[in-house]
Amino acid sequence: MYAKPDSNTMTTRIARAEDAMDAALKSLSYRLTETEDSRMAPKTPDTARPNGSAPAASLNGMRNDNAPVPAAEIAPEIAPEIAPLPASAKRVPEAIATGRPSREEAEAAVRTLLRWAGDDPNREGLRDTPARVAKAYGQLFGGYEQDADKLLERVFEEVEGYSDIVLVRDIPFYSHCEHHMVPFMGLAHIAYYPTKGVVGLSKLARVVDTFARRLQTQETMTAQIADVIESILKPRGIAVMLEAEHLCMAMRGVQKAGVSTITTQFRGAFRNDANEQVRFLTLVRNKP
Repeated sequence: MYAKPDSNTMTTRIARAEDAMDAALKSLSYRLTETEDSRMAPKTPDTARPNGSAPAASLNGMRNDNAPVPAAEIAPEIAPEIAPLPASAKRVPEAIATGRPSREEAEAAVRTLLRWAGDDPNREGLRDTPARVAKAYGQLFGGYEQDADKLLERVFEEVEGYSDIVLVRDIPFYSHCEHHMVPFMGLAHIAYYPTKGVVGLSKLARVVDTFARRLQTQETMTAQIADVIESILKPRGIAVMLEAEHLCMAMRGVQKAGVSTITTQFRGAFRNDANEQVRFLTLVRNKP
C-alpha cells in the first residue's frame, strides 16, 4: 500500500534544500566578485602563491553568449568609401583660384614639357612659346570661370503662347579630353519644350561653350548641358545630342581618324515618349 509521507520529514528536506540553494548562490556571488577583483589587481606569478597552489577556479573560461563584449574587442566600423564628385561634374568648380599657380609658374611648366619632348625651349622658334601657350590656355579653358546658370537667367515670356519644340542644331564646339588633354570637336543639338518662356538662342550656344572650354568627357558634357537647362528653364522636355571626333583616338592609340562619337540625353517628354525622340532626331538629320 501507498504510505503517507511524514510531514515532518518533508519539512526537513525542504529546509535543507533551501539552505543548499542559499549556499550555492553565496558561492557564485563570491566567485564573480573574485573574478572582477582579479581583473583589476596586478597578476601574481604562480611561484608567489603559498605552497605553489593553483589559482582559484573562476568563470573566465566559461562561455556566456549574453555577456557584453569589452569595447576594446569590438572591431571599429569601417565607413564605406564614397568617391568624391569629380571636378568635371560640377557646373562651376569651387574655389578655382585656390592654389592656382602664377603665370610665371605656368610658363616654366611649358618649358619643362618642351625639354621633356626633346627640344630646346631657348631656341628662337620656341622662345616665346611658353607665354603663348599660357595665354591660349586661358582662352581654351575659360569655361572654368563662367557660370552657365547665369546665362539662362533672362527668360522671354512674351512668346504669344508658343509651346512647341524649340531646336537649335549644329552648334560647333571645341573641347579637350580630360584623359590626354587632346582636343575633341563636333556639333551640339539642343531642343526643349518651353513652359514659362524661352531664352535667347545664342544663350544655348554659350552654355555649350561654357562646358566645352573645360577638361571634359563627351558623356559628362552632354549631361551637364541637359542639367543646367532643365534646372533653370524647367521645360516640359529637353533633348541634347553631341556628335564629335576625338583626336586622342585619331592621333594616338588606335589612330582611327574620322570616327564619330554620339551621346544623348532625353528628359521629360523626350524621355517618356519615343515619338518625341524620333521627332527630335528627324529634325536634326533632315537638313535642307
